[in-house]
Amino acid sequence: MAPHSGQLKPAVRVENLVRCFAAKTILDDVELDIREGEFVALLGKSGSGKSTFLRALAGLDHEVKGTGTLETPEKLSVVFQDARLLPWRTVIQNVTLGLPGETGQEAGRKALAEVGLAGRETAWPNQLSGGEQQRVALARSLVREPALLLADEPFGALDALTRLKMHDLLRELCAKHRPAVLLVTHDVDEAISLADRILVLDEGRFVEDLRIDLAVPRDHGDPRFAQIRTRLLSRLGVDAPGRRAA
Repeated sequence: MAPHSGQLKPAVRVENLVRCFAAKTILDDVELDIREGEFVALLGKSGSGKSTFLRALAGLDHEVKGTGTLETPEKLSVVFQDARLLPWRTVIQNVTLGLPGETGQEAGRKALAEVGLAGRETAWPNQLSGGEQQRVALARSLVREPALLLADEPFGALDALTRLKMHDLLRELCAKHRPAVLLVTHDVDEAISLADRILVLDEGRFVEDLRIDLAVPRDHGDPRFAQIRTRLLSRLGVDAPGRRAA
C-alpha cells in the first residue's frame, strides 16, 4: 500500500486538461495528482475518455489543450492490452530493447526472473502463451525502473485464471519497484483488488475519487469490498449488486 497521499510529492500533476474530438469534449478541464508510489485505477464507461487520458499522460497525444499543467516523470513506461512484442526478437531482446551491453542483459535477466520467466530468455514471442507474453511486457516496462507506470487494460485479453495470477504479480512488482501507477480498466473488482485509490471518469470529469483502505491481499468476501463495489457500480450506472462494469 502506498503511504497516504499527503506524505509524498506528486509524480503526476494535471491541471485544466482539455481534449476535444471535433465538437465533442472528451476531457473537460481535468485535474489530478498522483503521488510517488501510489497505485491509482481509472474506471469509466466505454468512450468516457479513459484511454485518451492515459495517452495524454504518456505524451502520445499532442492535441491536448488547457491553461494549466501536465507534469509527468521523465522515466515512464506504458503497458497495453496487447503485449506488442517484436516477433523477430527473442524475449530478452524485447525486454532490453535500447539498453546497452552486458549491463542491459543483466537487468533484462533479472526482470524476467521477477515475472517468472527465468530460462526463457532465448524463446521467441510466438512460443509463449498470452499470459507469458504479458509477463514479458511487464518486465520490459519495469526494467528501466520507471517513476510512472501507465497500464491500459493490460489483462483484458487474458482468461479469468491467468488474469488473477497477473493481479498478484503486478501487486508484487509494484510493491517492489514503487512506481506511481495509473491502471485503466473496465473491471470494478480488478480496480478494488489492486488500487490504493480509484477514480471514475464520466462526461469528461472525475466524478469519484475513492481511497481504498483494505488490507492486501484483498478479500472479495469482505463486506467492505462489496460496499465499495456497489458504490462504484452506481457511479458507473450499474445498479445490480455483484455485477461488473462492462
